[in-house]
Amino acid sequence: MFLKYLSVFLISMVPLIELRAAVPIAIGMGLDTLPSIAVCALGNMAPVPIIYLFARKFLVWGLDKPGLSKICHFFHDKGEAAGKKLSSSRFGKYGLVIALALFVGIPLPGTGAWTGTLGASFLDLGFRKTVAAVLTGVFIAAGIMTTVSLLGVNILGL
Repeated sequence: MFLKYLSVFLISMVPLIELRAAVPIAIGMGLDTLPSIAVCALGNMAPVPIIYLFARKFLVWGLDKPGLSKICHFFHDKGEAAGKKLSSSRFGKYGLVIALALFVGIPLPGTGAWTGTLGASFLDLGFRKTVAAVLTGVFIAAGIMTTVSLLGVNILGL
């Protein structure tokens, strides 16, 4: 049982698939729903502080490194442009926090805790606001994925 929970914890840490895959896998493995959501949310949130504190620094460091400069320039420039555009728009700091929570919470490709946290680091939202927004989004995504997974199991009779 412990290994099953550990596997969904680790799956939820993987970029792009994150909790969006871990919750249906946990339900498919027959794990209890509420503990599965908690384990998946913890796994999804585990990389957030590291991403927030170090990803932007890594991109800046890699701007002049051979082999890394193109990709680092791409992500750095996109992040900076998005940060400037959003911070100068009609959204205040709390509007950005709500938008970030919704961005992380809607389970579509390219959204999630990893992408949301990297974007927040470019927006200079602050660590606490970022963690609060991303955690809110993770719980929104967990609710959506749990509902969809349980409906799928009930409809298909698995």
